[in-house]
Parts: sequence; structure tokens; C-alpha cells
Amino acid sequence: MDIESTINKSRGGLGTTALAYIEVTKPRSVVLLVFTALATMMVAAAVSGPVPVFQLAAATAAVTLACAGANAVSCYIDRDLDASMTRTRKRPIPDGRINPPVRALYWGLFLFVSSLILGWMVNPIAFACLWGGMIGYVGIYSLWLKRRSSWNIILGGFSGGLPALFGWTAVTGKVDLLPLLIAALVVLWIPNHIWSLAIFFKEDYAKVKVPMLPVVCETRKALHCLLCTVILMVLFSILIYFAGSWGMVYLATAVITGLAALGLSVYVYLQPTPRNAWVLFKFSSPYLFLLFLSMMIDVWL
Repeated sequence: MDIESTINKSRGGLGTTALAYIEVTKPRSVVLLVFTALATMMVAAAVSGPVPVFQLAAATAAVTLACAGANAVSCYIDRDLDASMTRTRKRPIPDGRINPPVRALYWGLFLFVSSLILGWMVNPIAFACLWGGMIGYVGIYSLWLKRRSSWNIILGGFSGGLPALFGWTAVTGKVDLLPLLIAALVVLWIPNHIWSLAIFFKEDYAKVKVPMLPVVCETRKALHCLLCTVILMVLFSILIYFAGSWGMVYLATAVITGLAALGLSVYVYLQPTPRNAWVLFKFSSPYLFLLFLSMMIDVWL
């Protein structure tokens, strides 16, 4: 009976550990970013013609591993902040499920190096996009700007558009105007996503002295900047229509979701409560998902 109990405990421990190493990669973030890459791969394939299955598989694995690896390294860097914030203190490192914390760093670097090997097999430009994502998110955002400047999301957010750019380059081997506009759309989406969250968790960010814009300035001023980025984001979603060969599915989705994003952002600007900011935050991910889904549906049709 004691042996059986020990075996069950060991199995439970292995399962818990495995889940912790998955959780430290922030899988929900990875899924959304990889989805933007898959969408641009499909759009690029519709333009350039059939793509070998191996190339698509290697590209998908590469961008998935790169996003997961960058997130794990970022969690290691931010372990002290995560331990002090209510929102993040249950993450695997502060919760003690990955101990010592440096294991998360090794795990993240292993995932990222694996992504580079696959990325190089795809093509050099796609490989460069993977490097750009790591440098932008970990180097510029996590290590340099996050704790120092309210510009952290603006400058560090450029890495968020690279999975979409990677998807295009993985198929075509070159950079064009359309994928640049799509990548810019994601970059402009990030401030809305992060600042609305920071308004809701303003005290949390203030406690650890992370200078998110809503923490270091009046909420109304932060919302003014947020509204400007949303307007630009919606404009770019329409520019994308004119830059590519789209049907009505993408245009209708861009207009409807864009009006919803603008309307909700204006409402939060007029009624700047934490609850309303939370609603805006929860809307932001479905907005991006629907927009990229409409791209995929459009090329299918």
C-alpha cells in the first residue's frame, strides 16, 4: 500500500511539474500570437502558391517555441515582481512550483534555441524575425524599459507584431507592405490590451513601482492615449483591406469589430472605472482573434 501511495504521489508530482513548465510559457498568450502567424501564413500561401507541408509544420513549431521560450525567460526576469503582485503571485515561479527559479530560464532558452534551429531551416528572414521577437520582448521590454519608463509598452510592443510578420516571411521569404501593416496592427493593439489591464490592476503595478502609463499619470490622460492607439489600430485594419486582395468577410469584420472597439474605448474614456477597463481588456483578445480569423476565412473563400 505504501509503494502504491508513493507511485501515485510521484505521478501527481510529475503532472504538477509538467503543468508548471507549460504555465510559465503563458500558453494563452502563445496561442493568440501563433494564431496571428498562422493567419499570415495562409494569406501568404494564397498569394505565392502552394507551400510544402514540412515548411508549414516547421514554421508553426518555430513560432510556437519562440513565443513560449520568450515568455518563460520573461517570467524568470520578472519573478520578484510576480511574487509581489496579486495578479501574478500564483504563477509557477513565485508559487514555488518551479524551484529553483533558474530552471525556468533554462527551459525558456531551450525552447527558444529549438525555435531558432527550426527557423533557420525555414529561411533566414523568418529566422531574423524570431530573433527580433526575443530581443524586443525580453531585451527591450522586460530587461530595459518595463521598470524604467512608461514607454515600455510602446517600444517593447514591437515584438508583438513579429509573429505575424514571421508567418508571411516563412512562406514567401521576403517582407512586403501587407504583412508590415498587419504586424503594425498587432503593435497598435498591445497598448489597448495592456493599459486597460493596468487600469484595473493599478494598485498592483504601483506597489511594485512598474511605471505603466495609467500608474504614472492621471487615468483620463492614460485613456486619452489608449483611445488614440485604438483609433490608429482601427484605421490600420481598414488600410490592410486596401493593401491586399480581400473579400467582404474581412472588410465586414474589420468595420464591425472596429466600431465595437472604438465604441467601448470611448465609453471607458467617459466612464473611467476599473470595471469598465476590465471589460475593455476582456474584449481586446477576441477582437484580434476575430480579425485574423476573418483573414483566414477570406482566403478560404
